[in-house]
Amino acid sequence: MNIAPGYFRWKEGLAENGFSFNFDYLSLGQWSDSDLGEGNASGGIFRFYGNWKATENGSLTFKLEDRHAYGDVAPQNFGFDGGALSITGTAFNDNGTLLTNLFWTQRADDGAWTFQIGQIDVTDFLDVYGLVSPYTAFQNLAFNTNPTINAPNPGLAIAGGAKLGSNFYVTGAVADANADPSSPDLDVFSDGELFKSVEIGYTSGFDRIYFDNIHFTFWHADEADDGSRREDYGATFSAAWFLKNKWMPFFRAGTSKGRAALYQKSVSAGLGYFARNTDLAGIGLNWAEADGISGDQKTIEAFYRFSISPNLQITPSVQFIKDPLLTSDESSITLFGLRARIVF
Repeated sequence: MNIAPGYFRWKEGLAENGFSFNFDYLSLGQWSDSDLGEGNASGGIFRFYGNWKATENGSLTFKLEDRHAYGDVAPQNFGFDGGALSITGTAFNDNGTLLTNLFWTQRADDGAWTFQIGQIDVTDFLDVYGLVSPYTAFQNLAFNTNPTINAPNPGLAIAGGAKLGSNFYVTGAVADANADPSSPDLDVFSDGELFKSVEIGYTSGFDRIYFDNIHFTFWHADEADDGSRREDYGATFSAAWFLKNKWMPFFRAGTSKGRAALYQKSVSAGLGYFARNTDLAGIGLNWAEADGISGDQKTIEAFYRFSISPNLQITPSVQFIKDPLLTSDESSITLFGLRARIVF
C-alpha cells in the first residue's frame, strides 16, 4: 500500500494549522585530479526542520541535523586535502548531530520589522543572496556566505531587521563567537566573546528581497581569551538581481583584517539561470588572497540542478582551482561533484 499520498496530505493539514516541517537527506560525492590527498570525498546530511506559527505575528523555527562523512575525508575538507585553500563542499562535514536552529521570531503587524532570538545560524541572515545555499546551488564557499567573513557556528544569538522606506532596509545580529551547535550552551553570558554584524541594503520590493538585492555588510568578531582567535573585522558588498524571473547575475566582494576568515580578500561574479521545472544552472568565478600566504587563487564552479520530481534533485558540478594556495606542486586542480537531495 502506498502511504506517501496520505503522509503528504497529513503534512498539508498540519501546515494549514500553523505547523510545517520537512525531513530531507543530502548526499555529496567529490572526485579530484590532484596528486595530493585521498582523491575523493563523500558525506551526507540528514535534517529535520520546520516552523510553528504560534501567534499571528510570532513563530518558532527549528532545525536538527546530522552531518557525517562516508569515508576518511568529508567534502568540506576536500579542498585542503588536495592542496587548495578552498572549502569545496560547504556544510558537508563530519560534525555529527547539531542543533542549528531553535529561535523565536516576532514581527510587526505591518511587517516594518522582525526580531529573532535563540539558537540561530547567522549565515541564514548574513550577506544573503539568491544563490547562497550550499544545499540547492553552489557548493564552494566562495559563492556561499562571503569567505572573508569569520562567521560563527550556530549558537545563541539575537538578530533583526527593519524597513527603511519602501526599498531600503537594515539588518543586524549579535551572536556567540564561540558557539558549538553539537553542545549548545549559555557560555556567552560568562565569556562575552561576540560576533556582530550590520547590513544596509536595497531591494526592488520586500517580497523580492531574496532575489533583487544590493547590500553592504560590516562585521566584527572579538578576540578569544584563550588565544585561539584574534580580533578580526571586515566588510563585504553584494549585488544580485533576478532578471525576467530567469537570470540572476551577481557580483560579490569582501575584505577582512585578521586571520580567522578563510580569505583576506575575495571577489566573485557569476550567473544563475532558473529553467523550467525548477531546474537551476549556475557558473561562478572567484579570485582570492589569504593572510600570510603569498599569491592568489582563482576558482571556477559550474553546476546544473536537475529537479527529477518536486522532492528529488540531482546536481552534477565541476570546480576548477588555479594556483592552489596550499601547494606549489599543483598548478591547478579539477574537481567533479555529484549532489543529491530528497525531501520527505
